[in-house]
Amino acid sequence: MLDDRKKRILQAIVDEYVSTAEPVSSGSISKKKGLDYSSATIRNEMSELEKGGYLEKTHTSSGRIPSVKGYRLYVDELLKEDNISLDEIKYIKDKLQTKVNQIEDLMKIATNTLSEVTHYTTVAIGPKVAKQIIQEIKFILLGNRMLMAVILTNEGMVKETIINFEEDIYEDQIQTINLLFNSKLKGKPLDQINAPIEEYIFNEMEASANMIKTIIEQLNKVINEESKLYLEGTNKSFDLPELSKAETARNFINILESKTEVVDLLDNDLSNDIHVYIGDELDDENLKDFSIVTLKGDDKDMGTIGIIGPKRMNYSKVISVMRYIQKLIDQGGL
Repeated sequence: MLDDRKKRILQAIVDEYVSTAEPVSSGSISKKKGLDYSSATIRNEMSELEKGGYLEKTHTSSGRIPSVKGYRLYVDELLKEDNISLDEIKYIKDKLQTKVNQIEDLMKIATNTLSEVTHYTTVAIGPKVAKQIIQEIKFILLGNRMLMAVILTNEGMVKETIINFEEDIYEDQIQTINLLFNSKLKGKPLDQINAPIEEYIFNEMEASANMIKTIIEQLNKVINEESKLYLEGTNKSFDLPELSKAETARNFINILESKTEVVDLLDNDLSNDIHVYIGDELDDENLKDFSIVTLKGDDKDMGTIGIIGPKRMNYSKVISVMRYIQKLIDQGGL
């Protein structure tokens, strides 16, 4: 456990390093507001913080930088979540109050807004739809052998797909399957569109069994497809000093191209809160120099948003902005 003085000095070091991207010396923080300690005292405490694994000494400077352990303590105990200006609050509120027709639209707007305010790359994965409740299913005849199916859920999600048939279909059949599907599935989770439903409809409409089978197969396909992935602000990250190093830049490009580790984090982040994953905690060589902060809302199944940045991320800014976006979404004031 660190005493209060060490924590205050660590906090000042992280804030200074985030601001300057330069290793921090005792002299550079000795005059900071709230640090009423001599340079010698700060130097001794920095040495102790280094021994405890909270700071690292670089090869090119006598200054020190935070380690993963130091960042973790900072994120868990020291950062302030009020690092957001009135102008930023107004900008976020205006953007998120834009009228949206689908949850996917809200996801895109939130992702773009987060990137614009924090100046980091933002990645988001759309909501899992299988457990959303079916509000209505609508089948529309587009041609002699083509049908459009539209599913509306209680969360505002709209899934649509075009279904092609090998034989002609008729308007009276469409009316019948509209009644059948809605009477059986309305108010049920999307994952109820499965084999038992198929058997039920076969029994009710034996003459159109092949058509029903085709419809159900296509609906299952569109419902179980991979969640949509959104990426914003990639160019902003290449302005950061960390990405001037060839290896770090190459790793970042690999992350963006493969997306596997990031998608797994977003997809498996089940609890409704903000989480921070730092460097080696991510257990991926490409991500060793980066951090990921994820956001999942409480009341709306809008998927998960994540910010990717260097370990020298402005966690206070990122989490403050995320917390405000989370508040707007959860209050339903959009």
